[in-house]
Amino acid sequence: MKPVRLMVVDDHPLFRRGLVALLTQDERFVVLHEAADAGEAVRCVAREQPDLILLDNHLPGVRGVDAIAGFKEVAPDVKILMLTVSENEQDLSAALKAGADGYLLKTINAEDLSDSILKVLEGESVVSPEMTSKLVAAFRGSAASQAVPTPFNVNAGEAASVPGDGLGILSAREREILTLISRGASNKVIARDLDIAETTVKIHVQHILRKLNLSSRVQAAVYAAARGVG
Repeated sequence: MKPVRLMVVDDHPLFRRGLVALLTQDERFVVLHEAADAGEAVRCVAREQPDLILLDNHLPGVRGVDAIAGFKEVAPDVKILMLTVSENEQDLSAALKAGADGYLLKTINAEDLSDSILKVLEGESVVSPEMTSKLVAAFRGSAASQAVPTPFNVNAGEAASVPGDGLGILSAREREILTLISRGASNKVIARDLDIAETTVKIHVQHILRKLNLSSRVQAAVYAAARGVG
């Protein structure tokens, strides 16, 4: 398999270089370029055509979220994964509305970051567990006719008719795990709370997504919110 071609855009030199060093240790990835501002990044994206951009939101001159349209214009197929310190739900909403494929906090560990990159390239939307709960809260606080900024552009009415046979098709354990997912719990936290192995949680999550015809745990969280779960 060809290595994933990445670009890192972050104005903090120490973090950026540390992230590049971390990613280059993984043979699945190659970092084509690193940039400190959106202008330089757009030029490099146009030239290099990376598979995915790791993008900070706090850049000099223009926010990362406001640069997404420019990236997509010069490289329509590029994936955008926000990697930021901001836990503000408005920043999350703005990023997803602008076309970001994921939103991660910089507190994420290396293994989870690598997994998230691969998931995004497979077409999933990834959001840090801490932010998933805020996404669900925003959904619950919206009117039924009001669009909610989710990774799959679902509003309250559409969420109620997500393909699948509904919660009744899930086992008791799967419904329990779906409830915890809707609260933003990670697999590790779910495993600890239910006193089961993390690998077992992953299997249950896969079953939940398959049964409900969903593609990511973020979709599962909003699906649960639409039905009052959690």
